[in-house]
Amino acid sequence: MNDKENYSNILVNALVNLGDVVLITSAIALLKKAYPKSKITVLVKPAVCQAVENNPVIDDVIVFNYRPKQNSISQTFRILKDIKKRRFDLNISFDRKLRPALMCWLANIPIRIGPDRVFEDKRNYVTWFYTKVIPIRCDLYNTLQAEIYQDIVRGFTGIKEHSKPVFSRIMPENEQNAKKLLDELPEAEKYIALCVKGTHPMKTWPREYFVELVDTLNKYYNTSFFIVGAQNDIVYADKVIELMHTSVANFCGRTSLIDLAALMKKSDLLVTVDTGAAHIAATTEIPMVVVYGCTSPKRWHPINKNAYVFSSYEHCLPPNCLGRKCPSNPKPNCLWRVKPEAVLEQCKKLLG
Repeated sequence: MNDKENYSNILVNALVNLGDVVLITSAIALLKKAYPKSKITVLVKPAVCQAVENNPVIDDVIVFNYRPKQNSISQTFRILKDIKKRRFDLNISFDRKLRPALMCWLANIPIRIGPDRVFEDKRNYVTWFYTKVIPIRCDLYNTLQAEIYQDIVRGFTGIKEHSKPVFSRIMPENEQNAKKLLDELPEAEKYIALCVKGTHPMKTWPREYFVELVDTLNKYYNTSFFIVGAQNDIVYADKVIELMHTSVANFCGRTSLIDLAALMKKSDLLVTVDTGAAHIAATTEIPMVVVYGCTSPKRWHPINKNAYVFSSYEHCLPPNCLGRKCPSNPKPNCLWRVKPEAVLEQCKKLLG
C-alpha cells in the first residue's frame, strides 16, 4: 500500500449522475480506510451535492455546475482557482471527464490517478492528464459498477477490502419531513413506495404494468401507496395515477435526497425502475424490487441484501443496446417482457 502519510488532502472527481455518486461513496469509504487521517473533498454537480454533504466518509464538497456541451470559461476558472488554492496532494478521478482532469493538471496536483476505462471499453486521451493510470481488468458489463469504482482505489492503494455505499446522515428534520408526508396518506398496515419513471424512456416500466401491480397488491393488503421522484417527474406520475383504480399519492418533487432516504426507512416496500433513487433507497436496506429495462442488474444491482431484481436479460443489453432506435419499439422487449405477475409474487414474499 502507498505510504498513508503522503496523502493528507485528497480531491475526488465525481461529476456524474446521482446513482453513480452514491456508488462512488463505496470507493471513497475504501479511500478513507487507506488514508484515515486524510481530508477528502469531492467535486460534484449541484443536483447531487446532498448525497455527499454531511456524509461520514467525506469532509468537504466543491460544487461545479458541469455541463459537457456548455463551455463556461468563467465558472471553470473559478473552480480551477479554488482547487489550486486548496493545495491538494492527490486527485482521483472516477468520472474520466476531460475538463476536471485538465483543471487538476493546471492546478499542479502532484499525483493524479484515473482508470483506463470505467463506463465503456473505449479509451480516450483524458488519461494523458493522469500521473498514474489504473488498469480495470474486469468485464465492465457484467461487474457491479460499485466494484469498478472500488477497483480504482484498490489498484492505487493496494487495499484488498470491499465496501458498501455510504449515504449522507439522516437528521431529525428529515425524519420529521418524512413523517409529515406519510401522515397525509390513509392509515394502513403497509406503506409502499413506487418510483415509476427512469431518466431514459428505455428504463421506464409500462404504466399499465404498474397499474396492474398496485391494483392486485391492494386486494391482498391494507396498503397506502405513494410515488417518489424528482420535480420533473410530477406530470408523468400524475398520468400514471390517472390510470390507477387505487388511491396513490404523488410525492414527486416534495423530498430532498435526505428526506427520500428517511421516507424509505419508514416504508415497507419500494417498487422501482433503475434510477438513482433506487441506490439511495438501497442504503436504508428497505425491501425493494427493481425492474430493469435497457440496463443490466449484473452491473447496476442495488447493494442491499433486501433488493430483488427483474430483467428479461435481452441479448441486446449494453454494449449492444440501440436505445430509442430499438427494433422492438414501440414496445421494447426489455420492458414489456418483465411481467407484473412475477413482480407481484416477489412483492408478496417481501411483504409477508
